[in-house]
Amino acid sequence: MVPPGDVFGVIPVWVVVYVAAAVALGLHGWLLYKRVFSLIALGKPHTRKGDMATRFLGALRIVLGQAKVLQSVSGRWRDVAGLGHAAIFYGFLSMVAGYALLIFADSAWRPFSEKLLTTAGVKVFSWYLNVMAAAILAAVLWAIARRAILTPHRLTFDLTRHAEAYVIVSLIGMLMVSGWMAEAFYVASGGGGPHAAAPIGGSIGRAFRDAGVTGSAAVTLHGIFWWTHYLIILSFAVYIPLSKHMHMIASPLNAYLRRLKPTGTLDPILNIEQAEHFGAGRVQDLTQKELLDGFACAVCGRCTDVCPAHISGKLLSPMHVVENVKAYLVRNAAGIRAGKEPSEPLIGGAVPEQMLWDCLTCGACVRECPVTVEHIDTIVDMRRALVMEQSKMPETAQNVLENMERRGHPWRGTTFTRTDWAKGLDVKTMAQLAELGEAERPEVLFWVGCTGALEQRSQAIPRALAAVFRAAGVRYAILGDEETCTGDPARRIGNEYQYQLMAQQAIETLKRYNVKRIVTICPHCFNTMRNEYPQFGGEFEVLHYTQFVDELIKTKRLKPLKAVNTTLAYHDSCYLGRHNGIYDQPRDIARAIPGLQLVEIGNRNRERGFCCGAGGGHMWVEEVGGKRVNHVRTEQFLETGAQTVGVSCPFCLQMLTEGISAKGVADQKQAKDLLELLAESIQSDGER
Repeated sequence: MVPPGDVFGVIPVWVVVYVAAAVALGLHGWLLYKRVFSLIALGKPHTRKGDMATRFLGALRIVLGQAKVLQSVSGRWRDVAGLGHAAIFYGFLSMVAGYALLIFADSAWRPFSEKLLTTAGVKVFSWYLNVMAAAILAAVLWAIARRAILTPHRLTFDLTRHAEAYVIVSLIGMLMVSGWMAEAFYVASGGGGPHAAAPIGGSIGRAFRDAGVTGSAAVTLHGIFWWTHYLIILSFAVYIPLSKHMHMIASPLNAYLRRLKPTGTLDPILNIEQAEHFGAGRVQDLTQKELLDGFACAVCGRCTDVCPAHISGKLLSPMHVVENVKAYLVRNAAGIRAGKEPSEPLIGGAVPEQMLWDCLTCGACVRECPVTVEHIDTIVDMRRALVMEQSKMPETAQNVLENMERRGHPWRGTTFTRTDWAKGLDVKTMAQLAELGEAERPEVLFWVGCTGALEQRSQAIPRALAAVFRAAGVRYAILGDEETCTGDPARRIGNEYQYQLMAQQAIETLKRYNVKRIVTICPHCFNTMRNEYPQFGGEFEVLHYTQFVDELIKTKRLKPLKAVNTTLAYHDSCYLGRHNGIYDQPRDIARAIPGLQLVEIGNRNRERGFCCGAGGGHMWVEEVGGKRVNHVRTEQFLETGAQTVGVSCPFCLQMLTEGISAKGVADQKQAKDLLELLAESIQSDGER
């Protein structure tokens, strides 16, 4: 794009270009500060300051590599949108380079681009920009057709139907067309050189010239379209801080500040006994990262579209949580700065309480989000305010917390002790081994967990692992009555104080026995002990049994021999799979069992696995509204035609067992933990 002549024949074009840019960018900066960053600063300081190199390189992969945008391309037609977004993004970067060279540099000194790139280089670059403009325009037209005609589910939400989206794509389309027209009338006016080699603009220009549009008319039209194109560029700079396209600026910063630890990790309330507020009952109690999430949100609807609570008909929409928090912040920022409490509450006003209690903390929303929004943190922080400051929670949640406080576990009404599951198995406790001296030190501590020890159906899982240990010659021990709940349910429900007390108690017990290596059957215990206990000095090597047993099989310490003839659809536990990335080991265990045929649950597997409904404390907290999540998951399993749904989690086992029973197919289908199937394969008929 060659700049036109001087404005009014008097003012050098570069003067107007740079003055207009200064005004637009100055207004852009002022709006960014006033409407975005000064509001984010009202939140609590974030703690995401270390590992700068890791953060920067990861942000480059997410932003420049479009890693999160393109992660969903998996054969489903709706994910073509990721390719379209990537085309627009890379086209945008190309156009920015073109503007720097062909508008700002060439307007100041016309030969600059040819001196820098050479004549041949300018030809190639002009060709490239024309092709990218065509790709962008095609993506824009596809986006309009998709929104107006095809309309996938995630674009049916009220926020995703906002007319602003059409304004944005229309402006992008006008930008591409005005650029071509500026090139066309430059060629029609007799312009030559390498800039005239642009294939689309040049072809249109030659058509105009052949039609008689030449001379002063072409010169005037060249100037009109060139300045139109430039003003659209500047209008974007002013419009971005006022629109959802603020995510163009906020999302790179959000990617830099992303959580580096597994997504199942929650941040603690530090110095909890001296804290003035617990959780986020006010918008200023949220962290700056949590407030940034709202401005980074692209309002694409992906998070809500994959949310099991939403899919099952409940109120929760992760997108609405972060967007409503942002809107609340924008509405009330002036009053908050002046020290006034907003008349509208954050919880129960901007964000309905039921939305918060619907959340399963499964991480589907976080995994799906292309701009690294971390919805769970915000939701749990608001739960903390409800529970710890207002004592407001569902009755079933209150029962769980009372049980944990009084009995050290969440199970009400159980008559079992921590060691009843091990009767007849000659399982030693750490206390018993301590009396025998260092020579009897176990290879691993088996952390049984509350559900495996105290819930009757789940007791089969630790018994099966004991059989595996025996067959592989693994020396192990348990804590027995000294084992307590890890505190995970309390933390997810929102009682951080109770969680910290239980975590510290467990850590002290483990340290007293100098425990180094822990194996657990529960993904929730595994996640808490592995990722969250280090926050309180609990540094242990924690393995889920799928990791440990898979290694036993691969090192030939354990060899399944007896055929288990069943077709098994494996269900990924959220806290094992999506939150901690353990997908292959359980499948490798299943494949090692003779006779077992492994299938997947449609496209709801691995990273896209669907929650069983027990996460976020919902093993005990009753669901409200819609269908039961475990029934939705059971229906997905039944569609596979498999005989058995395989799990690696006692919560999932209970949820899917109930789902199968509720569907009336318990005489044909079954839910089993992989350990139960493995134990069948390594034991003789007489041993079982």
